[in-house]
Amino acid sequence: MKKLSLMIVALLLSAIVFAQPKSVTKFLGIPIDGSKAEMIQKLKEKGYTYNSKFDCLEGEFNGRDVQISVVTNNSKVYRILVQDAIPSSEGDIKIRFNTLCQQFEANGKYWSPSNYTLSEEEDISYEMTVHNKRYQAAYYQFNVFEGMQEYMKANPEASSEDAATAVLEQAMKHSVWFMINQRYGQYTIAMFYDNEYNQANGDDL
Repeated sequence: MKKLSLMIVALLLSAIVFAQPKSVTKFLGIPIDGSKAEMIQKLKEKGYTYNSKFDCLEGEFNGRDVQISVVTNNSKVYRILVQDAIPSSEGDIKIRFNTLCQQFEANGKYWSPSNYTLSEEEDISYEMTVHNKRYQAAYYQFNVFEGMQEYMKANPEASSEDAATAVLEQAMKHSVWFMINQRYGQYTIAMFYDNEYNQANGDDL
């Protein structure tokens, strides 16, 4: 009976260890966490310039001039928002969107269950204006294969369905997604690097 109790405790502890965040989403290698002032300083060290008028950092990211905003919840950083500083035409933004999808899919740091590439026939101007369609793509900065191995090692009695559910929940805490914005016939990309652990969960309601 004592051995059984110890085994149950060990399994519970292993599950708790897995459930706790071992890492958070990173932007340029910087964990999205801590205070806004700390994050701004770290981005300055990467070469970005702080614009006090618009409360953002300016510089180049992935070959584009961008504005970077640091977003907090309860004084802790939970999101880095990267927006194009210079808008594009409809044709160019479609190419840019598809290029980003290809770059994320080719990057081993990310995983996604879907393919978001737009077809050449897609009329994004019409769809966004008439049908309010939202063009976005979501990826997860998480190694699903390693996560499955880790979970099964910590929970040897768990089913593959339980492992997949737990790992998917972990992956979704490390989301990186982007969308097309439209304004006055011009288009930009907004990218969101999110640390879901720091997001509002209703505690303040």
